[in-house]
Order: sequence, then C-alpha cells, then structure tokens
Amino acid sequence: MTTPSKPGKRSAGHLRIAVDIGGTFTDLAILNENTGELSFGKALSTHGQLVDGIQNTLDNAGAHVEDGGLFLHGSTIAINTLLERNGAKTALLITQGFRDIYEIGRVNRPDAYNLFFSKHEPLIRRSLRYEVPERLLADGSVHVPLDEARVRELARELKAEGVDAVAILLLHSYRNAAHEIRVREIVREELPGVFVTASHELSQEYREFERVSTVAANAYVGPRVSAYLGQLETHLTEQGFPGDFYAVQSTGGLFPLEHARRECVRMLESGPAAGVIGAQAICAQLGLGDAIAFDMGGTTAKAGVISEGKPLTSSSALIGGYEKALPIQIPMIDIFEVGTGGGSIARLEVGKALRVGPQSAGSNPGPVCYRRGGTEPTVTDANLLLGRLDENNFLGGEMLLDKQAAHAAMAERIGGPLDLDPVKAADGILRIAVTSMSHAVKAVTTERGLDAGHFTMVVYGGAGPLHASAIARELGIRKVLIPYAPGYFSAYGMLFSDLRYDYVRSVFRKLDEVSFEDIEAIYAEMEDEGRAALAQSAVTPEAIVIERAADMRYVGQEHAVAVDLETEYFARQDRGAIKQRFDAVHAVRYGTSAPAEPADLVSLRVTVLGVMRKPPRHAVEEGGATPPAEALRASKPVYFRSAQGFVDANVYKRHLLRSGNRIDGPALVEEHASTTVIQPGDSALVDACGNLQISIGSEL
Repeated sequence: MTTPSKPGKRSAGHLRIAVDIGGTFTDLAILNENTGELSFGKALSTHGQLVDGIQNTLDNAGAHVEDGGLFLHGSTIAINTLLERNGAKTALLITQGFRDIYEIGRVNRPDAYNLFFSKHEPLIRRSLRYEVPERLLADGSVHVPLDEARVRELARELKAEGVDAVAILLLHSYRNAAHEIRVREIVREELPGVFVTASHELSQEYREFERVSTVAANAYVGPRVSAYLGQLETHLTEQGFPGDFYAVQSTGGLFPLEHARRECVRMLESGPAAGVIGAQAICAQLGLGDAIAFDMGGTTAKAGVISEGKPLTSSSALIGGYEKALPIQIPMIDIFEVGTGGGSIARLEVGKALRVGPQSAGSNPGPVCYRRGGTEPTVTDANLLLGRLDENNFLGGEMLLDKQAAHAAMAERIGGPLDLDPVKAADGILRIAVTSMSHAVKAVTTERGLDAGHFTMVVYGGAGPLHASAIARELGIRKVLIPYAPGYFSAYGMLFSDLRYDYVRSVFRKLDEVSFEDIEAIYAEMEDEGRAALAQSAVTPEAIVIERAADMRYVGQEHAVAVDLETEYFARQDRGAIKQRFDAVHAVRYGTSAPAEPADLVSLRVTVLGVMRKPPRHAVEEGGATPPAEALRASKPVYFRSAQGFVDANVYKRHLLRSGNRIDGPALVEEHASTTVIQPGDSALVDACGNLQISIGSEL
C-alpha cells in the first residue's frame, strides 16, 4: 500500500553522504542531490579510532561535510563487539523464578555424539542476573504486582557493582509493558548515566529466551555503540555538518541517530544489509526478479537472496553458529556470513592441514604485500602472486604492493612446509577460500529450499569480483553480474535505502476462526505507529509504503514461517488466499505443504517505509562489440588452474569500456577499488548501466 507525501523538508546541504566501515577498508559514496553526480572514496579502517578512518576517507575523496544534507552510516562495531566478547559490564533484571532461562536456552544439540560439544555462553554472567518480584499472565493481566521497593534495592546493588548497562526482561511484557516501563524508570532514576534497555522496546513477540537474548545483546553493545555514534555526531558537528544523521538497520532501512543509540542491536548487519539493498536496486533496473547478493570484503564474505524483487528477510538471527548461537529477535535481511575475505590468513594446522581464515590480517597490519608489518600470507597475497592483482596499480596506484615480500612469506609459511611452489600454494589457498565462500551462498539458497543455479549472482566488495567466476563454477551458477562501483557497493547501497520501521504483534489465532475486524485493528495500530514515527523524521519522504506479513504455521507445529500478504486479502476477507500464500511459501521453504490442514496466525508484521529519492541510473556510452583501443591497458601473465599455469590475459580499464563491449576470458577488468577476473571459457558483456554481465563457461 503506497501513499504520497507532501514535498519534504530539505536539509541545508545538497550532498547525501554514505559511509560503511569494514574490517579492512572504510568506504564512502556521495550523491550530489542537485546534479545527480556520484563520487566515491576509500581508506584503511582505523580500528582504534573509527572516526579517524571516516575522516581519512572524506579527505581522500575531497568531500566537505559542510555541504552535507544527509549522513548515512553503517558499521560493524555492534556485531564485532558481540563476536569479540568485549562489551559492557551488564546486569539483567528478570522476572522472579526465571533467572536461568538465558543460560538454559533451547539446548540445541545438532551433533548428538559430539563429545566436545559446548552450549552457548551468555553475555551476562549469572552473578549479575537479578530476580524482580512480579508476574504477568499470558494475556497481560497482573498476577503478582511489581515490588517497586525491591527494584530500587536491586538498582542500588547494581550501582555498587559498577555496571555499565542494564537489560530488563519481564515475562509476557510483549502483552503488557507496564511493569518493564516502571522498572526502567526506577533504574534510570537510581543509575543516571548507565545504559538501560527493556525487551519491549526491541521485540513485541513471544519466546522469552529469544527476547532475553536480544535485550541482553542490546545492553552489552549499547554503551560502546552509543558512545561511538555520539562521538561521530560530535565530530561531524565540529566539522560544520548542517544536516541529519541516519544509521542503517539490519533490514537495510534507515532510522534516526537517536533511535540507533537506544536500539543498537538493530545495526548488527547494517553494512551487509545495505549491499543487498544496492543489489535489489540493480536488479530492479535490469528487470531481474531473483538474484544472489554476494559481498566479499577484507575480513568476511556475506550472501543474501533477492526473490521476486525483494530481499528475503528473517525475524531473527543466530549469532555465533548454530549450537553456540545467541539468538537476536529483530527483523533483518537473511544474510549468512563466513570468515573469508581478502585479508584472511592462510596457515598450517596439525598434520600440515592448510586452513584459510577466519582470522584476518585486517587493516593493521594487513596482508604481507601491504608493507604494514604483516608476516602471514593472506588471500590478497595469493591473488597478487597469481597475477590477478597489479602491484603497481592497486587502488589506482595509490597503494603499492610488495610482491617479493608476499612470495617470500608464501614460500616460508606455506610452500616450503608443504613442498609446494609458492604459486601452487597460492592457488590452493584460493581453492579453499572459494569452497568456504560457496557455503555462504548455499546457506541462503539450498538450505532455504532454493536452487542457486537458477539465480544470477550479483558480486561486489573489493575482493568479490576476483573470485566471482570461481564461486559460480563451484555452485553451478551460469550468470554473474559485477555492478557499477563494486568496491564501494555497501556504501553505494545506502543511497538506495529508505526510512524504515518494523512492528510485530503475537496474536495466536486460528486462521479459520480469526475475526478480520480484530486483525485489521492490530494492523492499523502498527501502521499508525509507523506513520507517526515518519512524521517525526527530519526529512519527509517522497511517499509512504506499507507492507503486511504474518508468521504462520500448520496447527500442531511449533515453528512458523513469515508470509508476505497483500492488503487486498484483508479488504475482501479472503482466508483462502492467505492460506494458499502460506502453503506456497511453506513448500518453497521445506519442500512440502499441506493444503488440507488448518493453519495458525502466530504473529502479525508491518513494515512502514518512507521512500527516499533514489540516485539516478548509472549509464555508459554505447559502443561496439570490440572494446575501444584505449580501454586495453596491458597484457600480462595470469595463473589459471584450468589452463594449467600462466597464460596471457588482456587487462582492461573499466571506466573506458562502453555498452555492448564483449570481453572473452582470460582477461582482467581493473577499476580503482576492485579487479574482475574473467576466466578462460567465460565471456563478459557490458550492459547499458555499465554492469559486467558474465556468462560462466563449462571449463573447470
């Protein structure tokens, strides 16, 4: 459902600035709202002081924040804080009698005979979990009144403990948040300056373990993320930025800075989600309904899916692997991540087994060839030895690479112990990395009931185009698309993001018996809440789009699937259409459905989008099948396993290629922040938008 908005308030500046901080590089994309011109920048991430890396990127691009109207930001700080377990000293206040549900969890045991199995480790130790005398019933009515005096005593104990954050989870607060709200008020009175968060602020659906895990994670990362965002806001203000600051959520949507500082956990996958939004925009321009969005940066590789023109989303995520996972119960794009990137370190383990990642050299010291003190060979060093990166033309020549140092490290650490030539060792590293990265794609396709071979794979990230063809071969994918500006793509994707608010209410109704009037009232309440949130935004969107969905399951099932629902189903009270849609989604997800079985409505979902003005469609001049002579930079030897060694490959300058140009492999296509490898047997066609559409051959 779409409704137009009145012309919005315009910020003082004319630049929309988007910054994405990755494990190795910080990327910048800028849209000039007046001219439609796009510009980009990149600098090494400064992990000790992230703001410095952002300013370095702005300086390198010659960008001035005093001309900015909107500043959009995605960062890995929240997810890294969780994974590295270096968050705040956090306490948990929970309903009396339920102190240990956070530790008990779901007792996932996927490998029943694993003698070395270990369950998830809570972010909050047991000694800092405190019970609050109170109890609500499942319908939200009060069973045991809240003991406010005891809450004050607990708050004073927490003050003595010196906690930095407090998480609050009271049973059935998704039905009635009154007790949680009052506890939050008391704690803030007694502990001024401490980060306090309550579960109903983040999730209003059932499942107490998932809700307590979510609010604990928000408290754990909150002080660090909130302080960082505040520091960045102060820095921008001091630099003369006159506009508005928005953060990117894990849904790919934008939300205001003040929300991001309270609900930090919503930023867990902000950068990767923005990349999927960018891939969705490219697919819309080309009329592609289904695609795999694949992002490979310096530290990790991520994959998501676009189906029927929309990114596949999830109502929760497991952070840290299935058996040890900490669930986070918030809407997010369904993204799977593996610890393989350009900076992933190759090393020998017991029995001289070669392993690549998940440890990364990052930006400091970085790969050996970066000349910053790195001593262990990485995926980037392997690509340099195989001729796929140019030591004198990396980042357009701004950063010279040391091929000799990479060769020496490869020989010493990998080649020598395995009695392999360093080049063969480098090829082995890439083969392992490709296999690892293919698992990310399988996790969002095959494991979701989708055939990866039927999708076009949109590949981006600084390191993605180097490995796109090899990953496609591994998975049986025949079409690969390298978009415009792949090395800056997550930042670029933020320019396509819309303001977004997601709401959910657990209802537990049988579809056959549900009152459409009751359901419509719940949907309307959430939609009104979203419209009110948009009305408070500093920037008025061009239009408002409202999307409805429901979590559904067959009667007797435990788990539900999310089903997108058209508003017309409710207008005509069409239970049959809702059931048919659920059956179809269940069949895709699990390979089976039961049209004759009754279904439950578990939760109702609403997404309210404030549609932002989009960047103009990128276009390149039309040309013939043969690339212009000036686009050919050189011819150089490049190693390909299918060719059993080095073969001469043409090297093209991407910015000089024209629409209609065809390039047959082996070849390299270089641009400022990335290099695309076209393998023997592959061919690439430049389309009208400047994308490289690669047809994968049959050679292995």
